Amino acid sequence: MFDLPDDQIVPLSKEHVFWTWSAQAKVNPIAVKRAKGVYFWDINNKRYLDFNSMTMCVNIGHGDQRVINAMKAQLDEIPYAAPGMATKIRAIASKAVAEITPGGKLSKVLFTLGGADANENAIKIARAYTKRHKILTRYRSYHGATAGAMAATGDPRRVAWEPNLMTGVVHFLDPYRYRSTFHRTNPNISEAEFTRDYLNHLEEIILYEGPESIAAILMESVTGTNGIIIPPAGYMQGVRVLCDKYGIVMIADEVMAGFGRTGKWFAIENWNVVPDIITMAKGLTSAYAPLGAVAMKPEIAATFDEQVFESGLTYTSHPVSLAAAVANIAVMKQDHIVENAAALGPVLHKLLTDLGESHPSVGDVRSIGLFGIIEVVKDRQTKEPMAPWNGNSPEMVALRKACLDRGLYVYTHWHTILIIPPLIITAEQLQEGMSVIDEALKITDQAVR
Repeated sequence: MFDLPDDQIVPLSKEHVFWTWSAQAKVNPIAVKRAKGVYFWDINNKRYLDFNSMTMCVNIGHGDQRVINAMKAQLDEIPYAAPGMATKIRAIASKAVAEITPGGKLSKVLFTLGGADANENAIKIARAYTKRHKILTRYRSYHGATAGAMAATGDPRRVAWEPNLMTGVVHFLDPYRYRSTFHRTNPNISEAEFTRDYLNHLEEIILYEGPESIAAILMESVTGTNGIIIPPAGYMQGVRVLCDKYGIVMIADEVMAGFGRTGKWFAIENWNVVPDIITMAKGLTSAYAPLGAVAMKPEIAATFDEQVFESGLTYTSHPVSLAAAVANIAVMKQDHIVENAAALGPVLHKLLTDLGESHPSVGDVRSIGLFGIIEVVKDRQTKEPMAPWNGNSPEMVALRKACLDRGLYVYTHWHTILIIPPLIITAEQLQEGMSVIDEALKITDQAVR
């Protein structure tokens, strides 16, 4: 039924597939044949260490038979049910998700198909709850590729589609210590002052826009592809205070940062903050099946006790995806995967720090749990990036190729290298991958001024 010679996979794909985030004539995909644990193999049986969890999503690793068997069993029981129906797996999955939210306080769950529509539905719900329109998000954010989620996104992927996006979004600056707009002449400011300045900036935007017009502040708890920007001490608590002060809904986008990535079930728990709404996807099923979710406080869900929620999805609460989620959560608990990410956090941080000390092209390193980044620069003093904003460079292209040639699958974004492996990785496997990056950085070292 699915017979196709290996050497025809790429040619046939190039003929018929329309590729996302790509110029169609320039795609050069890896033909993947199988995957297990932290590794995958191409059609030539070359092994790659997956340092990006494919698309930052395979948190429990590849090929876990417990999740696969749960999905097979669900197919035998009932493969699909209409959105208005109740199923056993829908009841179990909603309870499982609600129970792992911070303090178990976000007890109502809307299942979506992925992260983008989770964020879009969170925005709809916040607007209906507050009877306000504006949404505040950060410039270095990415929230998804649908029209609403892309409007909420701050990075250049949004600009390509303007002005044909959702209205009512206002962006503000990220608390990005290494490239702080406010502290270029005073980089040694204390963390407390740094936090205060960025909270003052946010409150000023709120006041300029009019608090009575702002429905929600939507933030990645830890900024993902645009920098692994980790909030400074007191920042998340300060945002919570501002939301409470002005009656604004606090939405934590945990699509990438959630499900153990930072050493907590949800990244925002690192700062003991409970948002009003959490959005999730990716690690929710570890990508064994497509699924997203919006978890919310019961008082927000109560908006729709009598008022109709005028939105829906044909595949909401798809039984097979929910079976994957329930099994995934069970595996994470049984194998102490969140705890492994927390335990290996200091190991990754030390490996990153050592790289920074060894290579003049490393400007900064950051990590929390198994969520790390290397900023590659041409000049440490000026912090000139190795590739321009929203661009690439021969050096970064060569660096990634060197990693792939040595069997390390890694994601580079502009001038950065992201370190986002499956959470089942061992210290030895981390070292294996970082050794490859150590060699590859010799390429960018040659471009340092």
